[in-house]
Amino acid sequence: MTDEPRQATPRPVLTSMEAQLFVADIKKSCDFYTNKLGFAVEFIYGDPPYYGQVVRDNARLNLRLVCEPLFVADVRKREHLLSASITVATSNEIKQLFLSYQAAGVSFDQALKKEPWGARTFIVSDPDENLILFAGPAAD
Repeated sequence: MTDEPRQATPRPVLTSMEAQLFVADIKKSCDFYTNKLGFAVEFIYGDPPYYGQVVRDNARLNLRLVCEPLFVADVRKREHLLSASITVATSNEIKQLFLSYQAAGVSFDQALKKEPWGARTFIVSDPDENLILFAGPAAD
């Protein structure tokens, strides 16, 4: 008998995450994410387009055309239902990002604030009222 340790199977590593946003107009959404939030269009698919992706650094948002309301009235805003959360590494970056979006005329559902759990966050509302949370540390 040997006392050699058994090789454990490595645990799979999740390497990325992509939020799925439901939109009424792919082009209008792509324009918002590129012109206002600094994303780039990775691809648009379909004729007419019904699916696309925008990317900024390591953040990817999938855009899916849906031609009828998915949510009852104002439930997303009323219940603060987030469609995606995107993080940055430093407190300076979250402040810079907020100020750049403010200068671009972005519509905020929540301005930059310090949360009780120690993060700084703000929430952007896109043309389809998808709520996108941006977060970073309150202090480095």
